[in-house]
Amino acid sequence: MKKQHLEIAEKIFVIIGLTFFSGGFAVGSTKTSPGIISESIISIIRYFVWSTSLILICFSYKRALHIASKDIFIWILTAIVYSSSIWSVNPEFTEKFMPEVLQMTSFGLYFATRFSLKQQVRLVAWTFGLGAILSMLVVWRLPSAGLHWHDHPGAWKGIYDYKNTFGSLMVLSSIAFLLLPINNLKHRRYKWAGFVISLLFIIFSTSKTSIVVSFVTISIVLFYQKFRWKGKVSVFYIDAVLLFAGSIATIVIGLWVEILGLMGKDATLTGRTPMWNVAFTELMREPWFGFGRGAFWAEKSKYAIEAGYAVSEGFVPPHAHNGFIDIMLDVGFVGFFLFLISFGIVYFRSLKLAYGSENLEDMWPLAYLLFLTLNNMMESYLLRLANVYWVLYIAVAFSVRARKTISINTTQKKPALTRFSQRNSQNAFLK
Repeated sequence: MKKQHLEIAEKIFVIIGLTFFSGGFAVGSTKTSPGIISESIISIIRYFVWSTSLILICFSYKRALHIASKDIFIWILTAIVYSSSIWSVNPEFTEKFMPEVLQMTSFGLYFATRFSLKQQVRLVAWTFGLGAILSMLVVWRLPSAGLHWHDHPGAWKGIYDYKNTFGSLMVLSSIAFLLLPINNLKHRRYKWAGFVISLLFIIFSTSKTSIVVSFVTISIVLFYQKFRWKGKVSVFYIDAVLLFAGSIATIVIGLWVEILGLMGKDATLTGRTPMWNVAFTELMREPWFGFGRGAFWAEKSKYAIEAGYAVSEGFVPPHAHNGFIDIMLDVGFVGFFLFLISFGIVYFRSLKLAYGSENLEDMWPLAYLLFLTLNNMMESYLLRLANVYWVLYIAVAFSVRARKTISINTTQKKPALTRFSQRNSQNAFLK
């Protein structure tokens, strides 16, 4: 019983950690006022999550070291981001928020070390399922905290800080519930209830980006389920190219003027393209290592003021509304190139895992990477602030790299006993 209690306690800790990184404790907060939970309590939660994850990593240090050694590019990128205060145009600002990088990376490593992919999907679904329930309660009982009133009247933000954040996390919730491995009939009902509620709350958020990302990502995931890899190498690589091209084509189509018009947007993507033009122009002055983490958009930054002025007088954007552009602004083309290498390796390993397995949870890494790519085309959800997206990217990257690669045999089928033995060895590796 004691072991079961410890396991339950650790799962509760993970839910607290994921909720913290998703901003779930900032309920009722705005740009000008704090939320219901005070900043001091949130700071306590922050350092509790960080210190506890480090302690639990130490309990499994051999496995943690083994997993951490699987992606050197992530560690080089982390080191560059953490060191960016040295060349930052606003070193005090960059230094102030630098611990966030270590907090996200350490919790992501902990998550990958202590839990299998199956357990990770369950914990993500539980976390954002709980977030959806709490958001509904906040909207019902404290509408002043759970709804937008001035800038986006009636839009849901729930327990989170903004409607786009709420919509984005409900997209993530819907994907997790869709891929949740369930055998029990009663639990199956909870699974589909969570999936439907997540989709409904995306609509309540009124986030058009989240609606598009949800539709595209879920459609591609359903495509994966129908067209599983059947053992032919040629089919495997053709599908990989088609899926990659399809993802790029979807993004391009999503930016097309006519579709934007139907969504109520304009051809400048609600002012994004003028900001991006300014950002790229300034980036050419610091192309290799950028301006330092967050420094380009820091308060009273001349760069942010200039980018905002390109949209409208008096407007100062908090970020580029594109996660990939923000990485380049933070750590230049060197940091962005390291991220692309890491992402590319993880993507094709995830693709291979998804096509070579019959388990729903083995599709999670690929589904998450697609979500992350699409989600960051119109919003900044990668390395900005302390966020759950980078935590889950770290966890997925390490989990996929540590997973034993499924062998591809195109000449003959292996005996059932061999397949059974391999499956057991893989499951044992994850326990």
